[in-house]
Amino acid sequence: MDKAKNKPNILWISLEDTSPRFGCYGDSLAQTPNLDKIAKQGTTFTNAFSTSGVCAPSRASIITGMYPTFMGAHQMRTTHDNPHAPEIPTPYTVVPPTYVKTFTEYLRMDGYYCTNNFKTDYQFEAPLSAWDDSSNTAHWRNREEGQPFFSVFNPMGTHESFMFDDEDLVMPSNRGELMTDPDEVEVPPYLPDTPKTRVSIARQYDNIAESDKIVGQLLEELKEDGLEDNTIVIIWSDHGEGLPRSKRWPYDGGIRIPLIVSWPGVLDQGQMSDQMVSLIDLGPTVLSLAGIPIPYHMQGQPFIGEDVKRREHVFATRDRNGESWDRVRAVRDKKYKYIRNYHPEKAYMEWNPFCHAHPAWKELWRLNLSNQLEGSQKLFTRTTRPPEELYDCENDPYEIDNLANNSQYVTELESLRETLDNWMTEYDRFGEISEKEMAQKMWPGGIQPKTVDPLVIPVNTQLSGIEPMIEGNFDQPTAIMLYSATQGASLIYAIGEGGWKVYNGPIRLNKGENNIRVKAVRIGFQDSKEVTASFFVN
Repeated sequence: MDKAKNKPNILWISLEDTSPRFGCYGDSLAQTPNLDKIAKQGTTFTNAFSTSGVCAPSRASIITGMYPTFMGAHQMRTTHDNPHAPEIPTPYTVVPPTYVKTFTEYLRMDGYYCTNNFKTDYQFEAPLSAWDDSSNTAHWRNREEGQPFFSVFNPMGTHESFMFDDEDLVMPSNRGELMTDPDEVEVPPYLPDTPKTRVSIARQYDNIAESDKIVGQLLEELKEDGLEDNTIVIIWSDHGEGLPRSKRWPYDGGIRIPLIVSWPGVLDQGQMSDQMVSLIDLGPTVLSLAGIPIPYHMQGQPFIGEDVKRREHVFATRDRNGESWDRVRAVRDKKYKYIRNYHPEKAYMEWNPFCHAHPAWKELWRLNLSNQLEGSQKLFTRTTRPPEELYDCENDPYEIDNLANNSQYVTELESLRETLDNWMTEYDRFGEISEKEMAQKMWPGGIQPKTVDPLVIPVNTQLSGIEPMIEGNFDQPTAIMLYSATQGASLIYAIGEGGWKVYNGPIRLNKGENNIRVKAVRIGFQDSKEVTASFFVN
């Protein structure tokens, strides 16, 4: 494919809190005809993982192509606020290194129309340079004729909270009677097999089925617009499902996710791939598919396309979740997973008000307090943790049997230890320091930094581009340069009443009146003041 002449459209469908409970993954209880249809038209990845078992750190890594621990986005979440724990040094927003951008900014500079409908949750406010439209009405149909698009849709119905009992729901729900029979669901062996646990899992199947309908609607809209043959469809979840010992944890229940890619005419239909993929690879992959050079600083790597690179390991982290401090690091290859607990003195079921509303959490507490839990159901109620954990994920998919002290697995243990150590040396930049110290580096004195107001500098044969101006009349072809003194700032501009565009070089003025609005933005910073300029060209 000549990418320079024929840019592919790209449709992302991002699910919430979803493990691979799809028919295309072999789950006979799933009601996912549209997801399964896409799988038949493309590739289903069976070894895809998030960088964190919770949304904000995971989504931070996805939108930047950087590990959360490298840029200080690993605590869940930076905007957290609880009146009972005012000592937590929040709220703040993550301020990554100066060179870090959302990968969509590179797409926009290359001519793509980028939309997000509508969740962000990146640990920072999405800068105006990130999206042409980020709203609940954002859609590829609003682009200019013939313009390639990158469009994201975020069906939210599979979020953990939709598994809650009616009285605990934190978001509106119009759910009716269960479609999925609770007696048919498989309960993970580390959870109590009770009616309430089964109902919560059955609800998740129902929620996935509802999201499948949204997928079907989007696919139908592609078909209506005649875009099926030139649109790559990528479907994924931000992390695993919202069950205890799944979401927020680096066990497979928390980080193993569904990933399906359909690329008409390129990927083989109905293919299953056991290739190791991390969600940090999504951004670099999209840039590669669009024919855009991948910035060297990005830590992910393309997993499909011409620039594909095969990874042997994926990495995941757990740090503060809500009110509860923690530090856990994990590495996984196709067979084994190694987990390192930096706080072996801690219990697993620490105070986190949000997840304690989950029916399965309530059941764990009820049966634990009445001494009715048995076997592996006690794993998550332990009051201490092993310093190290090692699991054979092929033969022990629920990660029940810890092999770290088994002499038969010394080779595997030492190898993964070394791999994790090397990864942490390079990428765990902020994991070693306290959140208070980190937040102080990002927001000195607790004050959010602000981007410096931009300058507008005209250039023509009479003006050498030395002096900024905000108005002028010119009788010859003229261009303007934009500038901000803030290191790492992106500049955006709008002509007249038009939408914001990303500045990537001098702007040639049209004949007649040119009214221009300019802002400087940087991830984690307050936006600059909007500067207006007016130039007339004869």
